[in-house]
Amino acid sequence: MAELNDPEAEPGREATKITTTVTDLVDLRRRLTGWLAAKTGGPVEVGEVTRPDGNGLSSISLLFDAAWREDGHAVRAGLVARLPPDATSYPVFPRYDLRRQYDVISAVAAHTDVPVPRLRWIEESPDALGVPFIVMDRIDGGRVPVDNPPYVFGGWIMDAGPARQRELQDGAIRALAGVHTLSNPGEHLPNLAAEAGDDPLRALVEEQRYYYEWALAGDGIRIPIIEEAFGWLEAHWPDEPGETVLCWGDARPGNIIYDGFRPIAVLDWEMCALGPREVDLGWMIFLHRFFQDIAEMFEAPGIPGMFRPDDAAATYAEASGHSVTNLDFYLMFAALRHAIVMARIKRRSIHFGEDTVPPTPDEYVLFHRQLRRMLDGGAP
Repeated sequence: MAELNDPEAEPGREATKITTTVTDLVDLRRRLTGWLAAKTGGPVEVGEVTRPDGNGLSSISLLFDAAWREDGHAVRAGLVARLPPDATSYPVFPRYDLRRQYDVISAVAAHTDVPVPRLRWIEESPDALGVPFIVMDRIDGGRVPVDNPPYVFGGWIMDAGPARQRELQDGAIRALAGVHTLSNPGEHLPNLAAEAGDDPLRALVEEQRYYYEWALAGDGIRIPIIEEAFGWLEAHWPDEPGETVLCWGDARPGNIIYDGFRPIAVLDWEMCALGPREVDLGWMIFLHRFFQDIAEMFEAPGIPGMFRPDDAAATYAEASGHSVTNLDFYLMFAALRHAIVMARIKRRSIHFGEDTVPPTPDEYVLFHRQLRRMLDGGAP
């Protein structure tokens, strides 16, 4: 049984818990009904609450249908409630800031053409469900490239052929360029601007140093290849990092809902920040290369033609009017970020007895051979 504990519970007070077994989802429906009735000021109907398989490391999603009245009119909607991850399950990330996500999605919806789900409400009090949550419209009828197993092993993208694969790739990159069109992002998102300070790229790298210390070094685990990657970044720091934009953060096809091969919703803003454009582009290119390397490790063909750096940079330049620079640096930065995430997930699996301590510290990083190749001057 999965539980969510309120991390802000007062000392001596039992934390409010959310459980998400089938029986407990019935109770969640009751609580959501009461909350929505108070929110809308009238009677409501809430359908069965379900929790999709596979969510919980970075967030929890609850799906339900609801009906209520708004300005005298009947409203029916398929909804998603996004909640923080289980605070008792050895979280992968040190924070989960719902207000940050809500503000970013609101700004993107209001000031760009990027398709995002319609936001309904944010509930910052834990009183209703035990933790804060966001409610947004559910996007039905689309499809999402899967991560487990990665889309490079089979499925609708593999079956589509090179022309359609390129269409999907270019749609993802154009959606990314659209995110970056948010003008004056610091004015729309002052909290992100405060974090970025006068040197947004430096702030992003220092945030990763903090994350590394929190994720691993706090347990006395030092990963030499990660520390070497930090050193590589310092030695190759760009003279001109470029314009500061809103960075989506987790920019990849797996966070896009597609109608056919056309993006209809951009999702998952947990890693958003202000920084150079290439932070996002490097992440998108690297994450596909990471999946492709896994496919090749298992002697599967994968999709080697997608997200090649030169192709991706050219498409981004055409969509944005911005010439991509220092891409090798941002590919290494992406690899470093992902290495810390992977090492934390490995540490988490060891904690729960699902894995064993690897023979060498570098093997906490699943793709340590790929990272070594990059550090030695090879292609990602």
